[in-house]
This record gives sequence, structure tokens and C-alpha cells, in this order.
Amino acid sequence: MADPTPVIDDLRAESGELDLLVAELTPEQWALPTPAPGWTVAHQIAHLAWTDHSALLSVTDAGAFEALVEKALAAPDSFVDEGAEEGAARPPAELLAAWRAGRTALDGALRGAPPGARFPWYGPPMSAASMATARLMETWAHALDVADALGVVRPPTDRLRHVARLGVRTRDFAFGVHGLTPPAEEFRVELTAPSGEVWAYGPEDAPQRVTGPALDFCLLVTRRAHRDDLALTATGPAADRWLGIAQAFAGPPGTGRPPKGAGR
Repeated sequence: MADPTPVIDDLRAESGELDLLVAELTPEQWALPTPAPGWTVAHQIAHLAWTDHSALLSVTDAGAFEALVEKALAAPDSFVDEGAEEGAARPPAELLAAWRAGRTALDGALRGAPPGARFPWYGPPMSAASMATARLMETWAHALDVADALGVVRPPTDRLRHVARLGVRTRDFAFGVHGLTPPAEEFRVELTAPSGEVWAYGPEDAPQRVTGPALDFCLLVTRRAHRDDLALTATGPAADRWLGIAQAFAGPPGTGRPPKGAGR
């Protein structure tokens, strides 16, 4: 049974860094467009606040969370955007306060979760550690969108190990969401962390392999960059296919980001 404390601590740190980016923004900066079509900085924070609230209900009130799931099933193509739109319409100070309060409440709920407990989600049920990992992945990815809008570069940290591990573990999901049969064999994935450490997953002698920087792998599985712009190497046809469809988040894959050279 995984101790959720390290990833909850890293989620708190990741959220805190994003908070520093947006805490002093002007109303005009909150309205800046981000790389997600139709989403401003305010939409990005509103989405995180909305999802944190969903996660909090999952951990603390299964009945209320089930009502959210029913609402999502009734409008599968729009419920995420609707949640972001509703939050983004609030005054920036109010939105910021709501995001802070929600993530603080979720932090406490995850730390107080009974060992071994599993909580409902929009996909399979999750443990406290898995829930915190998913929230960290989303927080990191949406922080990239905010940073892009503000013209800021966020240096990567070894907190990316959680995103990388999630990206590896969701390999079969990525094949399935594209209507493909997942490969039967395990892949070898070797990633170089920002610190220089090598993170390795899967059998050492696996013929299907993926290697490269951990940052690039995390950008790929969160669909924040096109494969053509990343220094990832696939060995074997199945591994190569995976790099074209990988995603670490639930829901449909969407179109992803175009390559930087597209249209030039």
C-alpha cells in the first residue's frame, strides 16, 4: 500500500508555485488567452478549482460526487468547459480564494483518508495516492498553459516523477481510448529526470522501448507538446505507436498541440 504523503506534499508544492504565478495578476492578465482554445488564465484556474472540488466530493461525499457524474454523463462534450466558464466568470480575487480554499480542503481530506480506501472517479476508483497524482498531473499541465500565456518559463523539477509514472501506467488506456488493442508485452521506458537521475520502468530486456528526457515524456502524455518537437526515441513499432497516442488523463484525446513548425 503506497504512502500518499510524498505525492500529497508534491501536489501542495506544485500548486503553491502556480499560486505565485497568478497571485498578483491584473484583471487584464487574468483575461489573457492560453494555448487551450477559448480558455483564458482565469479558465485554467477555474478548471483546477472545479476539479479539486470534484475530487474533494469523491473523498468526502460519494453521493454528491455521483450527482456530478450523472451531470457529466448528460453532457459529456461540454461539462468540463461549462465548469471552467462558470468559474472564470467570477471576479479574479473570488476565483483565487475559491481555488485556494478548495485545494486546502482536498489536501486535508487526502491526508486523512483511511489507509487502503478507494474513491469513485470519472474513470476507475482511485486511492488517495492516485488521486493526488492525478491532481498533480493536471496542476502541472495547466500551470504550463498559464505560464505560456504570461510568457514565463517554469523550470522542471523532479516532481515530474509522478507525472511520468502516471504516463507509463496509462499506456493501455491510451490504446483503448483510440479503439486499439493494448500490446500484451511490457515496454521499457527510461527517462532522464531534471536532476539527471534516470527513471526506469519495465523489463530491462524488453524489445519495445522509449527513451528521452522526463520533461519531454511528461509534455507528451499531458498533450502539451507535439511529438515532433520532443526528444523522445521509440524502439519497436508498438512503442512508436504509443508515442503517437499517449495520454495520462481521462476522457477523449482531443486534437493535441500542433507541431511548432506547422503552417510555416
